[in-house]
Amino acid sequence: MNHSVLIVEDEPNIVLSVKFLMEGAGFDVRVASDGNSALKEVNQSPPNIILLDVMLPDRDGYSVCEAIKANADWQDIRILMLTAKGRDLDREKGLALGADDYITKPFSTRELVERVVEVSKELAVT
Repeated sequence: MNHSVLIVEDEPNIVLSVKFLMEGAGFDVRVASDGNSALKEVNQSPPNIILLDVMLPDRDGYSVCEAIKANADWQDIRILMLTAKGRDLDREKGLALGADDYITKPFSTRELVERVVEVSKELAVT
């Protein structure tokens, strides 16, 4: 079974790169460019994994993460924050709101793929 990944990112170059990496790793990929669109995508068809930027138009990634984790129907969705906000305080906030991992930009493409694949393997076990 192919796991689905929702990329929530407003920077087109990052979207292009991450989408290419995730498709190359065998994931079904969708994209949302702002927080409200992300929640609509999740509501329409919940993905297995979300790569979530923090600084987004309309609704920030922290708020999106909190809304997803507060919904009992979406508890199995894994959220990996993918953001330039690299301070310890930012990381702690993301993890406290329910993010499963916190990856700072710039990131290693190999490391990103490895971490998403690892989360995917964990999903296959549960």
